[in-house]
Amino acid sequence: MTKEIPPQPLTAAAFAPFGEVLEATGDFRLINDGWCQRHHDRAVLDFGPDGRAGISVFQAKPRALPYSFDLIERHPEGSQAFVPLSQHPFLVIVAQSPDHTPLAFLTNGQQGINFRRGTWHGVLTPLHAPGLFAVVDRIGPTPNLEEVRFTESWTVIAP
Repeated sequence: MTKEIPPQPLTAAAFAPFGEVLEATGDFRLINDGWCQRHHDRAVLDFGPDGRAGISVFQAKPRALPYSFDLIERHPEGSQAFVPLSQHPFLVIVAQSPDHTPLAFLTNGQQGINFRRGTWHGVLTPLHAPGLFAVVDRIGPTPNLEEVRFTESWTVIAP
């Protein structure tokens, strides 16, 4: 049996228990002789005592709604930020724990996200090609991935 969840729009308030929304809204300061708005310090990056920041580029195959999943993961040693390299919406799945009902968020195509250290989340789920993302996460000497499968699949339905 598949359980259904509707996606909700990604907002900073709704996503706050899991991390930060990265977007060019709200307060800013002008830089570059007034040609650029700097929306400053948008996420708390946490790489633990023995980690460092790394920037990777991920290319994920696009998925479609309805989207079924049974796998979530977390990174206990550090935060993980996803910044899309194209202006296409993507799906963000999070859960308080593997025992809780997951939530699904749909970005507006101009948002990235930062998962706090230890946040349970779904895999990278672009909804359009090319599925390219800059990812800022922990590089370190110890494993930083835990995966869990739900006993039943969840399906994110079309909004």
